[in-house]
Amino acid sequence: MNNEFMPPSFSKNLNDPRPAIVHSAGYIENRDTDCTNLVQIQESVPSRETIPSISIAHSVSKRNWATYRFPANGLLPRIGLSIAVEVNVVGCKKSTSRNSRARVIRKRLRLRLLRFSALVAGVSLLAAPLRSQTQRPDWRAVVREYAEARDWISAMRIVDREAAADPQDMDVRAWRARVLSWSGRLPEAEKEYLEILRFARNDPDDWMGLAGVYSREGKMEEALRALSRAVELDPQRADLHAARARALRAEGERIEARMEFQKALRLDPDSSEAQAGLISLRGEPRHALRFSEDNDLFNFTSTNHAGWVSLASQWTQHWGTNFAGSFYKRAGIRAGKFSAAVTGRSHRWGALTAGGAAGHDNAVIPKSEAFFDVDHGWKTGENNFVRSVEFSYAQHWYWYRQSRILTLNGTAIAYLPRDWTFSLGATGARSTFTGTAAEWKPSGLARLGFPLANWSERRLSGNMFFAAGTEDFAQIDQIGRFASQTYGGGLRFQISARQDVTGFASYQKRNQDRTDTNFGLSYGINF
Repeated sequence: MNNEFMPPSFSKNLNDPRPAIVHSAGYIENRDTDCTNLVQIQESVPSRETIPSISIAHSVSKRNWATYRFPANGLLPRIGLSIAVEVNVVGCKKSTSRNSRARVIRKRLRLRLLRFSALVAGVSLLAAPLRSQTQRPDWRAVVREYAEARDWISAMRIVDREAAADPQDMDVRAWRARVLSWSGRLPEAEKEYLEILRFARNDPDDWMGLAGVYSREGKMEEALRALSRAVELDPQRADLHAARARALRAEGERIEARMEFQKALRLDPDSSEAQAGLISLRGEPRHALRFSEDNDLFNFTSTNHAGWVSLASQWTQHWGTNFAGSFYKRAGIRAGKFSAAVTGRSHRWGALTAGGAAGHDNAVIPKSEAFFDVDHGWKTGENNFVRSVEFSYAQHWYWYRQSRILTLNGTAIAYLPRDWTFSLGATGARSTFTGTAAEWKPSGLARLGFPLANWSERRLSGNMFFAAGTEDFAQIDQIGRFASQTYGGGLRFQISARQDVTGFASYQKRNQDRTDTNFGLSYGINF
């Protein structure tokens, strides 16, 4: 026995001036009777690898030991406490009656020691989890703290450590997928969730986690399928119905979304998600009406004016329309046209818009037009410098009385942190005039968008742009073939969630000392 863990020396005769003798064997001996009582109590904290035990040993002579031992290996795993109590009575020289009384005393003492040992074991068993929690906090709580502080490196280090300790623990793997998703590493999170669902396909939380990743990646159809599977596994969970309703709303399925929100509310009448979802379906705008006005001030000819009214409608998540009426005054001559377009959207292949225009041209605007536009975007990661990118390609045909013009346009938009954007566009214009050969003219544009202020729903943003190439080809002065550089900027003020005002101004410098100052204003309302 290690003397370091011995209790202080004690004597059962408090008036006995003789100190107790501590033997090398580790027990305490008190010599105040003819029968020597040896009482030893040891309490120690073994290493984590040691399996504790509780034993009580009693001897009536040096040669005859009766031992009572608890099977602590089965009762007290991981307690970290070992208690041994021994009572040795050696070499009694008294009479038989005194031996009988001693046996009675020993029996009572043995029973008391048994009760005491059981009490200590129970207390230790209850205290062990508390001591374990104090010594080592739950790693999930630590991960949450790191996530709240957006310390993704530390959070990933913990879940990677736990996953390495038990690669088959799907709960740990699910936590790893959550941290990957929270930190914006969406492709890795998607891969981790899919790997988990290969082995544990009946956990609705994993399906909902995968759906959240899909939705942030723009894969709404896949997200909806994952949420449908989660609801199928546990149809009594209100949060799953609310999540599926949000996915349906994003897909434009308003009727089904309303039904799912109502199911969630029946399962949980206090669900704030379901209540807010139903309110959003009642008041979500589907139409945008815009009034615009545009002016060109030339230093070499009369002023041009243009104005139009447009109505854009989103009928479902996949289909929308746009109608516009435009009015022009060019070189003192009035003209007008009507245009229409249809847009189809899919999360898989993007958006496709096709349309045309026809009007009363008076030889100053195209008499007819046709166009199409293909647009697609990709998310690259919420923590990357470039959060997402969008590419579009458009072709536009103009038919004038005396010429035909085809434009090919490509644009790339990069979405940056804090709502900044940067876009590059290139245009090639092919002009064919009566009696002349076709000719291509290039031009390009760069634009930087940035936020300026934010007051709750009210927001102010701006942009600056630079363009170089030929002049506005689709106007009456198109024969000039002027090279140009254009400098400009714009502002957008979000008055409320349903109203906004935009404005822009630019200065175009052409050769032959010709200039064009352009400015415009528009107002939009959503309903």
